[in-house]
Amino acid sequence: DFDATRRYAGAVLERSLEMLDRGPVTDELAYFTQLSILHQDMHNEAFCYMWQTLGYPMPLPAPARVHVTACFPEGDIEIPPGRLELGAAPASGFVFDNEKWAHEAELPAFSIARHAVTNAQYRAFVEEGGYRRREFWSDAGRQMLDETALAAPRYWRRDGDTWLVRRFDRGMALDPLEPVLHVSFHEAEAYCRWAGRRLPTEGEWECAAATSPDGSIKRRYPWGDAAQRPVEALAQVDARCAGPAHACAFPAGRSGWGACQMLGNVWEWTSSRFAPYRGFSADPYKEYSAPWFVDDHRVLRGGSFATPLRLLRNTWRNFYMPHRADVFCGFRTCAA
Repeated sequence: DFDATRRYAGAVLERSLEMLDRGPVTDELAYFTQLSILHQDMHNEAFCYMWQTLGYPMPLPAPARVHVTACFPEGDIEIPPGRLELGAAPASGFVFDNEKWAHEAELPAFSIARHAVTNAQYRAFVEEGGYRRREFWSDAGRQMLDETALAAPRYWRRDGDTWLVRRFDRGMALDPLEPVLHVSFHEAEAYCRWAGRRLPTEGEWECAAATSPDGSIKRRYPWGDAAQRPVEALAQVDARCAGPAHACAFPAGRSGWGACQMLGNVWEWTSSRFAPYRGFSADPYKEYSAPWFVDDHRVLRGGSFATPLRLLRNTWRNFYMPHRADVFCGFRTCAA
């Protein structure tokens, strides 16, 4: 029962802390200690989006509005061709095996949106019949529509001329400046076809998040190498509130290229399939990545408002099947 489960968890934690206090802390013990903490962080975020799926009472305060300046940066960032060290370097500290190791990737020139697709932008797609116009959807996307009968993103509901959205147990007016949330890869891909755009590859995403026009060394976070405090001025992370901020909030947290909120707020779909980097080898927890390379998982980057900052960095790779939209996911686009 619940009380017995809590007692068991408390006993395991107490024994683990005693073991760490006794020492010595070997490389293997350090690995599994960090892995267990960070993996629990992932499960905590999963509890949070499951709470949304089930419509349970809002567990956190509603997001405070971080007012965007009069200049809401629209348009694309033009990034010239070049080389990127894609992935994590050995000096990065604890990383997951699918981030290993940094390797050179050639990137042609590309243009990436300054911010994630907003509710207002996505609403135009919905209202122009995007969910009915099957030419925008892949075969797998059409199958998903047939199975779900979606006519708009999950949790959206039309009330006359107004769109409402369910956030946990509450219905609220759709905020046009928030990033669209709870859309699958199939929905993101269909929007891109409608808009004449495309999803970024994960290499393009990492380049826009981690580098800068001056060619300086790759950053751990969009704003620099340190997990600066207060993080409240940089990103919407750490489950401080029950939803995303406006898509262009937190100007101090923008990347070297000026891209908004590439860490936190909403996970962002990329076009890349989840696959091993060259020379991949599994870490001691062999089941973390390797079993999932064989299916059609797609890579998401950046984290959400419910992701702990200590779990995030520009090289972190999340992965889900393309029909999933229960997670706190959105997307940004590139010029086709």
